[in-house]
Amino acid sequence: MRHFVFLLLTMTFALTALPSLAAKFPVGGAEFLTTCRSATAQTEKSLRLPTRLLNAISLAETGRWHEKRREIIAWPWTVYSEGRGRYLPSKAAAIAEVKKLKAKGVKNIDVGCMQVNLHWHPNAFSSLEQAFDPKINASYAGNLLKKLRYESKSWNFAVAYYHSRTKKHYIPYKQKVLKLWREDRKRDTKIRLEKIRDKHRAHKKALKKKREEAKKQKLARSGKILNS
Repeated sequence: MRHFVFLLLTMTFALTALPSLAAKFPVGGAEFLTTCRSATAQTEKSLRLPTRLLNAISLAETGRWHEKRREIIAWPWTVYSEGRGRYLPSKAAAIAEVKKLKAKGVKNIDVGCMQVNLHWHPNAFSSLEQAFDPKINASYAGNLLKKLRYESKSWNFAVAYYHSRTKKHYIPYKQKVLKLWREDRKRDTKIRLEKIRDKHRAHKKALKKKREEAKKQKLARSGKILNS
């Protein structure tokens, strides 16, 4: 969300480059691979947002390709400033990076799963500790997205305006997010169908076993009758 600029009571937005999907994950960060996804899912549910939409935005903002998992994963300790993304190994490291940038006089800094801009959203968080809390970060972004939906009467435009008010900037961003959203929902559908198939296979297996047991019992009874 490095893209917000507020002028008086009217929101306008400024574009900067998105983090690179080719950037490497910090060593030892396995425990954080689902952090942003969990935070966005919780916010989507509590705010009644379209399922996986906030997650798709998070992927567009901080997502990187994870070779082993074969998917794009959002990183919670991402800091974007001065035209480049920094993917830190921990919350403490991310906070330290922001403090270092501020000490240099840098103001335009985006943080966390949803890349909330600290300069244009000065009241979003009470502290950097809060800013890098994935649930709080996602909640702020979710509420903003909901306001943009109310204003624009469209989820598509809400996504676009989350990035920029300038058409040449928001169109490619919107397309990217919507593509990620479609892919995410398709993956959810695939997993759901696989669970249904597994359940069906398990049911068929149980029925087959039950029939075989019934057949064995029937043969056993027949044998007893013949021997009596």
